[in-house]
Amino acid sequence: MAAADRKTARVVVRIVAGVVVLVGSFAGALWALNAFFPAARSRPPAVAAMPPLKPATRTSTITAPIAIALTTVRDALEERAPRNLTGKSDNPLGELLGKADIGWTLTRGPFAVAGRSEALTISTALNGTLRITGQIATQAGNIGGTLGNLLNSNLGQGLQKITGRTLDQRADLRGTVVVSSRPILDNNWRIEPNLNAQVAVGNSALSIAGVKVDVAGQVKPLLDRTVNEQVGALTARIRNDPALELAARREWARMCRSISLRGVGANAPDLWLEVRPIRAFAAQPRIDQNALTLTLGVQADTRITPVETKPDCPFPQQLQIVQQLDQGRVAIGVPIDVPFTEVNRIIEAQLKGRNFPENGGGEWAITVLGASLAPAGDRLLISLRVKAREQKTFFGFGGEATLYVWGRPVLDREKQVLRLTDISLDVQSQSAFGLLGTAAKAALPYLQNALTENAVIDLKPFAASAQQSIGAALAEFHEAQPGVQVDAKITALQLVDIEYDAKILRIVAEAQGTMQAAVTSLPK
Repeated sequence: MAAADRKTARVVVRIVAGVVVLVGSFAGALWALNAFFPAARSRPPAVAAMPPLKPATRTSTITAPIAIALTTVRDALEERAPRNLTGKSDNPLGELLGKADIGWTLTRGPFAVAGRSEALTISTALNGTLRITGQIATQAGNIGGTLGNLLNSNLGQGLQKITGRTLDQRADLRGTVVVSSRPILDNNWRIEPNLNAQVAVGNSALSIAGVKVDVAGQVKPLLDRTVNEQVGALTARIRNDPALELAARREWARMCRSISLRGVGANAPDLWLEVRPIRAFAAQPRIDQNALTLTLGVQADTRITPVETKPDCPFPQQLQIVQQLDQGRVAIGVPIDVPFTEVNRIIEAQLKGRNFPENGGGEWAITVLGASLAPAGDRLLISLRVKAREQKTFFGFGGEATLYVWGRPVLDREKQVLRLTDISLDVQSQSAFGLLGTAAKAALPYLQNALTENAVIDLKPFAASAQQSIGAALAEFHEAQPGVQVDAKITALQLVDIEYDAKILRIVAEAQGTMQAAVTSLPK
């Protein structure tokens, strides 16, 4: 038993010795790895301090054609214009007819409204009666006798027989009234209608005691005077009507405000788009066969602010008259401020966990553990925390390093992305990464090429959010006054420029859209 125990003891000693040798070898390997493959470290390069972004102000324009259908004009005239006209005439037959009462009554028909050659024409038919009442005067016989001797007739005897008789005769009247208008918009927010009326009366006559009376000749001067009085009153009412100015003041006040733009991302601030109208302009009315169209426009200063503001927007006393405008247009300049914390979240989501080379080949592999951006003058500095490991041996030796990569931001307008060009590794980062070995350093071109392809910030979500917010604000114009229908919408939003400071990436966008209005009823 003693010999067996001794044999067992020798085996145990050998096993322990082997373990000690193995542990010592592993410790030596670790010491060698630490000596030959140290943790690669580099200090971030110094970057110059950047001044804060100045408040961004852009110019925005809204142009809206306001179409007043000719049927709307017709309906308004039908409601407001008198249907009956009456008048009296002086007695043109004083020596023939005593106690005379000469009066006429006319009723207008429906209005017809037509537009052509930049003029509006309104016409209506007139139908009525001329009535003459009175007594044949005593001197009518004497007049008739004199005329009978001259004419060798018995006219005097006829008139003497009806002297003192009561006369009541009627004649039908037919005519038309045509009013033309060439409206001009003045810069004092008033409309000069330039109305011109023409009256025509059909031929008709009455015979009173053998004397023919020209009815049209008697009625037309009176009718001209009555119609001109009506046209004059309408001209004064249109010329002094403040409806256009009041409507413009109302919309001006609605536009002068701050509009909330929902923050992009969980930590982004709630920004505000300040709209401050500064100029009003309009084109002269345009008339075609369907409508009278008045095109109005507003120019405004728009800017992004971190808090809600209450801009001061004095209403312009003068309306600027411009050349004809073909269609309604919305063009709003919108600076969108995005915190770099949100930008870093996007860039890290695109790079974190990526392996280079992507095909897994080569002696070394590089894995991105984290990424962030920092502004540095006209360039951006990318901080990359990477892990490099060799793939040639079973042990997979390697280490971690923080690399600093320079890139110049360029806005790709066509694809609506922010790219980093002129990618270059900082000198200190090259030295630090080189400590991981020659093979690891050889993998750097793969990483640099990958950054060129993948260091891209997709800005379309920001553009979509801004377009949605601006569209919602513009939709408020749909809630117009009774009798007015407004169609306004944002059709596109394009990113056109970028700028940044130490904390904010500002994306400048231009929203494009259409706007038009239709008047379905005129104010009382």
